[in-house]
Amino acid sequence: MRIPKVITTYCPKCRTHTDHSVAIYKHGKRRSLAEGERRYARKKKGYGSKRKPEQKRFAKVTKKTVLKLKCTKCGYTFHTEGIRLKKAELVEVGK
Repeated sequence: MRIPKVITTYCPKCRTHTDHSVAIYKHGKRRSLAEGERRYARKKKGYGSKRKPEQKRFAKVTKKTVLKLKCTKCGYTFHTEGIRLKKAELVEVGK
């Protein structure tokens, strides 16, 4: 799906419709010292090594794409709800 680089939508901070720059959200690197990561390492330690059985075949064909919208007026950033897409492409819209 072709997504425009600039979208006019509602900004909750400005409380009005403004232009927003669009980026595709990518998660950051996992921190090995975070509590959840330490708990996961402790759970899978020892014989067996895996916490849950490994999935044999994929149930889904696509992943959910989350868009990161940044207000050009105030700089407030928020995420949209994920939508299932095979391919997301940011495009410049001609004027």
